[in-house]
Amino acid sequence: MSEYPLTPKANTTIAYTDGACKENPGIGGWGAYLIFADGTTQELYAGEQQTTNNRMELTATIEAIKNSPSAHLLEIWTDSSYVKNGITQWINGWKAKGWKTANKKPVKNQDLWQQLDELNQARNIDWNWIKGHAGHAGNEKADELANQGVLNPEGNLQNSAKPNNQKNQHSDDWLSNDPLGFLDDEDISDDLYEESDEKSIDNDFTNNAQKEAEELEKVASANITEPLSSNIETNDIESSNERLHTDIYEDEADLPKFDGDTSKANPYFRPMLPTPINKGKNNRQLIMDTETTGFEYMNDDRIIEVGIVEMVGRKFTGEKLHVYINPNRKEPMSEEVIRVHGITDAFLEDKPTFDKVAKQVFEFMQGAEVIAHNANFDMNFLDMEFTKAGLPRLSDHAKVTDSLALAKHQYPGQKNTLDALVRRLNVGKQDRTFHGALLDSEILAEVYLAMTGGQVSLAIDDDSNADGDTAHAHFEALANLLIADTSDSGEHAKWLEKISGKFPAVKTVWEG
Repeated sequence: MSEYPLTPKANTTIAYTDGACKENPGIGGWGAYLIFADGTTQELYAGEQQTTNNRMELTATIEAIKNSPSAHLLEIWTDSSYVKNGITQWINGWKAKGWKTANKKPVKNQDLWQQLDELNQARNIDWNWIKGHAGHAGNEKADELANQGVLNPEGNLQNSAKPNNQKNQHSDDWLSNDPLGFLDDEDISDDLYEESDEKSIDNDFTNNAQKEAEELEKVASANITEPLSSNIETNDIESSNERLHTDIYEDEADLPKFDGDTSKANPYFRPMLPTPINKGKNNRQLIMDTETTGFEYMNDDRIIEVGIVEMVGRKFTGEKLHVYINPNRKEPMSEEVIRVHGITDAFLEDKPTFDKVAKQVFEFMQGAEVIAHNANFDMNFLDMEFTKAGLPRLSDHAKVTDSLALAKHQYPGQKNTLDALVRRLNVGKQDRTFHGALLDSEILAEVYLAMTGGQVSLAIDDDSNADGDTAHAHFEALANLLIADTSDSGEHAKWLEKISGKFPAVKTVWEG
């Protein structure tokens, strides 16, 4: 893509598509934003009174194809893994099975898939996935149009034959106010309402991937501090022959940056496994989230991602932990689970197993207050993983706070999902690099601060060199100092005596 994503391309039509649904199923809309080779653009949108998010995503791509010139290459960008994987991977298997899934169930939305397949066969189309709601100009434009489709189901298709006769301009006028609150509802999660049930995903690595980094010297033990305990058996990480991607690379300037796409093999992600430089400080809080292969920690499901944001004294320190994990399971993840977090087995194949990073993750988390939304879920998985790695249960070595329990207490009877809290508290909407566990941790940190009184950040914090002091402690000390200081009380008395001659009322109040 070009540096600015709305720039036209020669002999190419660029289409950004999106779907939205107020309830799933319920009233929905779709949108497509087309950029033609000559720089003109076209906005398409419409909706239906009773539909699903997946149907709107599929309809958006179908209409984008119908309204683009067949003589040009069509470049489609969708934030729906359901659409992108379906048309590029699963559809051939469905057709071979008579439009049945691997479980011999009828393919959902078969009518739309057949339309899309027929159009795809007749065109030269480049299918691309893009992370949704991340500030990308094209995706945000399509999202705005999909929301318009919800508000105006009749749409603007009557004008679809005539693209806008204006050159594409860099403008923020289209940034939506999100009147229906779709901005924070990731469509991949909504896909759970419609199961594709297809279990196979292409796990082959791309042949043109750039050469990975050279094997790193003692990389996994580089950030480990003193041993946890002399009687704890840990894996000999230094002798491991498996690669662990870190921030150390030869020719790093030439290495492509990780683009956040976890729907395919991608060797360019580098984990963040920092040394716990703030370990032991008072009020050290770790806002944490995990992604897993399923929901049963006692039934062979494993952690595949850990994301942590650190705060000390309710202030962000800039320290983050983020790592993807190879679950090393015989059975691939179900498509239902992949639709929740968007992470595929192909992406995880070259990532470290948990035992290779367990000690670094444990050292970073040990002794802190761990905050998670529905914390029991995450802690059960972490305790299981650390035990398998020969380490103690984290729940015995950290204070655990469940932000979901806090929200239920603060907002009884209301919806308290992370998305609902984001909208209610009007936080957690800025752009971020990664999705998944780290993104959710960053969002949860802002939600937690808002729920518990906001972030404290006083200038006097920077003047203290005492480890463990918090902003609250500084403020209390300053207040006590002001109360105890009587150095100016004499001057104040002289001033009151001086003006009381001219203002008898002041004297009356002062003496009385």
